[in-house]
Order: sequence, then structure tokens, then C-alpha cells
Amino acid sequence: MTQLPTEFPDFGLTPEQRREAVRGHYYEWPGMDGERGEIWCYSGRFSYRAGETVTLHVSSTAPRFSMVIVRDGGSETKVFEQTGLSARWQDTPDQCSVEGCGWEASFEFRVGDDWPSGAYRLTLTADGRDGKPILCHHLIIVAPISGRKPRRVLQVAATGTWLSYNTWGGSNAYQGITGPGRDQYAPMVSTQRPWCRGFVVLPKDAPRVPLEVAVPPKTVPRYPHMEWAYATGHSKKYTSAGWASYDSHFFHFAERAGCGVDLASQHDLHFSPEILDGYDCVVFVGHDEYWTWEMRDAVDAYVERGGHAARFAGNFMWQTRLEDEGRRQVCYKYRARAEDPAYSGDVTRATNSWEAPEIGRPGAMTFGLNATRGVYAGWGGCAPRGVRGFPVYRPEHWAFAGTGIYYGDLLGADSHVYGYEVDGLDFEIRGGLPYPTPDSGAPDGLQVLAVGMASQVEESADIPIEDQFLTDEDGRFTAETLFGEATDANLDKVKRGNGMIVNFRRGKGEVFHAGSCEWVAGLLRQDPMVERVTKNVIDRYLGKT
Repeated sequence: MTQLPTEFPDFGLTPEQRREAVRGHYYEWPGMDGERGEIWCYSGRFSYRAGETVTLHVSSTAPRFSMVIVRDGGSETKVFEQTGLSARWQDTPDQCSVEGCGWEASFEFRVGDDWPSGAYRLTLTADGRDGKPILCHHLIIVAPISGRKPRRVLQVAATGTWLSYNTWGGSNAYQGITGPGRDQYAPMVSTQRPWCRGFVVLPKDAPRVPLEVAVPPKTVPRYPHMEWAYATGHSKKYTSAGWASYDSHFFHFAERAGCGVDLASQHDLHFSPEILDGYDCVVFVGHDEYWTWEMRDAVDAYVERGGHAARFAGNFMWQTRLEDEGRRQVCYKYRARAEDPAYSGDVTRATNSWEAPEIGRPGAMTFGLNATRGVYAGWGGCAPRGVRGFPVYRPEHWAFAGTGIYYGDLLGADSHVYGYEVDGLDFEIRGGLPYPTPDSGAPDGLQVLAVGMASQVEESADIPIEDQFLTDEDGRFTAETLFGEATDANLDKVKRGNGMIVNFRRGKGEVFHAGSCEWVAGLLRQDPMVERVTKNVIDRYLGKT
């Protein structure tokens, strides 16, 4: 087992700065770098196809910039480079996170006919006023051309979650500068703004959310990932979403393992569901929290027809809506019942938790698990000393073939694949094996292969509430959503969660779900058992076994 340090990492912050790193609201905004100057960029869409034109909107304090485009796959391939491109500083609305930046187009380029599907990282560089370079990173997805793709996987990037956590401009689905007091999260966020720092590229030593510390007794919770972000100028949410922290690790693994893999955005899934038709296997990874009704329709129909969905991801929680031809994502979340106009119309499209009874479409109907029976594990005051891997109950299952794993073993503990948000179900133990309870909402025939513990509250008699970040707010929201009131009695019904690996058939197809955001950490850290299970699932769903 991994030997963990007993002290938290030191990023040179004072206690007051550490508290601000966790409690404060800091974000990227035009002009933040002061006299040095800065450059920012966004594109009109998340994804493009070969032959299409990409329009970039650039705001820069320097009049000229250079740009390099690299395909970020199993190996990096440069596909474009140009210098001497013109730019200017562009005014930005105060509420750009909600309305979009509205910058004029600065440069266009054509996606090459020979550019394979995948993620393409754009690096824009210019001269700062102090003579040192300023730069920014952007990402576009080159989606595949339609048609049959035998023996290839389609990975759908969790762009709805990227958008919800993007801090650029001051507001996202968690904190914000909206409302009368400029202190509310935004129920609407725009795609027309740059990505925050850390979503596209990260240094290898950037901390992940789950703790890599053997937490001493009676220790006040610490959050090294937020402390590092504050100390280095990265987004507070870099570990919550983005290509760099999550989606890239599966894509890199698949290509290095010799698996043919294409990439699409969730916008593609929403507006062009037929994109799934050419594939035997579709994959979702990482922190994958926000979905539209139409996205679920696409996956459900695909599986019913005989497709295979593999989800190595956690926190299947919120329904969203896309408006303005996909340029605006709507999710009222905790304020949905009070503010979402859907409650005066088609309430099934309300942007609330999928488990809200009025929506009538529990998350488990699509992927077998849901977030409200998860959620937190391995960080803060939620099981900080808990299991780092999935406790295995059915080692004979085909997914574990070749691992040598036993009943009661922990899958992925060395690479810490369990956390930071997990998906689960109500379950019971019979004869030493877990089974979904009759009222869990689990699809018929669902097998629970592994189960770990999680929590929806930071609960400790030794830690005062002012030292807690998560507290019991999410637990009380879940209690109100499921049982109508956020009482202590209802909180007690939901505060103890779990994370699972499950497998079930539906229609002519099949679903495998390892319900943890951090499964990709096992691929990043090259954990042989996690890699083997991942490959077992992909090979089976591609018909290779």
C-alpha cells in the first residue's frame, strides 16, 4: 500500500491566505494581471469537424501574437503554427460569465481534412509590457465525421461540467458576482468566454482533490488543491472539471494502449445524437455532473438499440437546459423550485437534481447510479481517512478478469481512484453480497460489483462548523429534494452515502459504471489493475473478447 506523508504540503501561504484560498471568491477577469498585460481567447463553439472554420475571439494588451496548435493525444502532434497575428484589447461586459464576452472575431483557421478527431490545444503567446511573454491556452474538439466506426470508442467530454465550473469572468454554478449583492452563483452561464486557468493544461505536480496525506487525529480539514490554486494563480475549480484534470487521462491512456478513440462534446450529443450510431462503445469519464434531457435521450436510445455505454465517472446530479443555440447553459440548482420558469410550464425540464420527484427521471435509469446516494469521499471532512479504492464484492465478474483480485480487496487504492465525488444506490447486504434495495430505482438485473462509503456532510464532534467547507448544506438539499423538508430526521436518511461499480443490460445493449470522478487517476498513475479493468470493459464492448 502507498505510504502517505503525515503533514499537509506547504505552498507558502499564511493561515489567513489558506482560509481565503478555500472560503474566498477569486477568479480570472480582464485586467487581472495589471501592468504586465495579458491575452485571452475563446472560440465560437466547443467542437468542429474536419473542413470547418474555427473563429477565435482574442483580447490582448499586445498588438501581435503567435499561435501554436497541438493535438493532445497519446503523443503530442503540432498541426498549426503562425506568428504576427493581429490583436487588440476588447471591452468586456461586467456579467460576461452570463452574457458572454461579445468580443469581435480576431482570427480564423480551417480544421485540416487530415486532423484526426481529438482535443486540440491552442497556445497564444505575446509580449508583455515587461518584456516577458504572456500567454493563454484554449481547447477545441475535433469531432468525428459521421459513419460506421468499427472497433473504435467514442469518448464524450464532460463539457457541461466544464462550463458549470468555469470561473472566468467571476460567475459559475457555485460562486458568482450576480444578484443584488454581487454574491450569488449564476443559474445561466455562457460558452462565449475563455476557459479558466488550469482547465486546458496543468503541471504534473498539481494536487488532485482527494487527500494524499495520512490525516492525524482531530485535524481541522485542509484543502491542498485550493491552496495550490491560490498560490500559483490557477482557478479555484481546476480540479473540479476540465480537460487537463479529467478527460485527457482516459484519452491519453486509450491511444497509448492502441485503442482507436474519437472525441466529441456533450453539445454534439445534445444537438447531433446520431453521432453515437457509428460506435459499439461510448465512454464518459471524470467529473460528469451536468446533463440535458436530450443527452440522456441519446444515450438511452443508443443502449436500447444495442450500444455499450462505459461510464468511469462520478456525480450524475443535475439536469440542465441549453439555450441560444447552445451558447447558454441553464441550471438553477438549489434555487430551481423558487426561480426556474420550468416550474410554471413543463416541470420535467426543471434544472434541479435528477432525483427531484417532479422531474420523473431518476439518474439510475440511465447509468444505474445517482449522485444523491453518493457523494463525497476522501477529502475535507468527508471520509478523509476512508478507502482509497473500491472494496470488491464480486471478483468473479468479467470486468476483473486477469487482475487476481479477491473478495474484500481494494481496487485502485494505490492510485486513489475512489473520490472525490461518487455515485451510489440504496443497497442491502445478503449473504455477504450487496444488492440494490427494491425502492433504489436500480434497473432490472443490475449487479453491484464494488461498494465504498461516502458522506454528504462533514460531521465530527471535534471539528467546529466554522472550520468546515462542505458542512451539511448539500445533505439538507438532498433531504428536501427527496423527502420534502430539510429536517434533521430527513438529513439522517441521506447523509450516509456510497460509491459503486455496477453493470447491467438494457434492451439490446449494456452499461458498465464505475461511479467515481477519480477513476482516471488510476490511468494517470498507471495503476495496472485499474488499467486492466478499463481495458476489459473496452475490449468486451468492442467485441474483442
